[in-house]
Amino acid sequence: MTALLLNGKELAAKKREQLKKDVDQLTTENVIPGLAVILVGEDPASQSYVKAKQKACEQAGIHSVLIKKPDTITEEELLSDIERLNEDNSIDGILVQLPIPKHISEQAVIEKIAPEKDVDGFHPINIGKMMVGEETFLPCTPYGVVEMLKEAKIDLVGKHVVVVGRSNIVGKPVGQLLLNEHATVTYCHSRTKNLREMTNLADILIVAIGRANFINADDVKPGAVVVDVGINRVDGKLCGDVDFDSVKEKASYLTPVPGGVGPMTITMLLENTVQSARKRL
Repeated sequence: MTALLLNGKELAAKKREQLKKDVDQLTTENVIPGLAVILVGEDPASQSYVKAKQKACEQAGIHSVLIKKPDTITEEELLSDIERLNEDNSIDGILVQLPIPKHISEQAVIEKIAPEKDVDGFHPINIGKMMVGEETFLPCTPYGVVEMLKEAKIDLVGKHVVVVGRSNIVGKPVGQLLLNEHATVTYCHSRTKNLREMTNLADILIVAIGRANFINADDVKPGAVVVDVGINRVDGKLCGDVDFDSVKEKASYLTPVPGGVGPMTITMLLENTVQSARKRL
C-alpha cells in the first residue's frame, strides 16, 4: 500500500479561485476586503511568511497593508498601532506576525486585536466560541487541516484522532475542531508515556510537535490517515515531523511537506478576511 497524497497546494488553488470571485462580488458592492500585517524585526522566516501572505492577497484582490516595526519597539507603541487598525474601517483583518521580541507580551498583543478583526483566530473570545461550536474565526492551520480531510471525503464521525503536539496555535485547536466534527480525540505531547502505543491507536494522526522526522512507520497503524503539520529544515531542505518515505508505505493518506498543510494556512487566512468583510457589508 502506498498512501494517497492529501495535496494542500491543489486544494488551496481551488479555494483561492472561489475567494477571488467572492472578492470581486464584494467589490461591486463597494467593499474591498483589507488585511493589515504587522511585522516586528528582521526575522528571515517571518519576512518570508509575510511576503507569501501579501502575494496571496494580491492574487485574490484583497487590499494588503504591511506595517514594519523595529524590534526595539515598545509594547505600548505596538498596542497603540493595533488600536489604530482596530478603528480603521478599511481594515477587516489584523495579524501580528509571530514570533515577536521577548520584551513584548504575545498574549497582550493577541488580546489587543479586536475579536471581529482577529483573522488569525487567536483571541480568547474567538477561541472560546470555537470551543462551544459557535461561528467565529477559526485558527488558520487547524481550519486548513479539517478542510483537507473533508475535501478527501475522509469520514471523521467516531474516528479516533490522535494529536501529537499541544500548542495553542495548532495542537489544541485542531483537536477541538475535530471533536466538533464528532471525532474522538486524544492529545499527546513530548511528555506522553508510551507515545508509540498511543499513535498506533489513531485512525487519524495529526503531528505538530516541531521535530524533524519524529514519527516513522513504527508509530503508525496500517491504513491510518497521517497529517504532518511540521515544517523543519534539515541539511538545507524542508521536511516535516513525519518520516515521509517510511510512513507512505503504511498510511492510507499522507500530507507532503512542502505542499501539504502549508498552502492551506494562508488560504484560510484569506477566507477569514473575506468573511470579516462580508460582515462589514
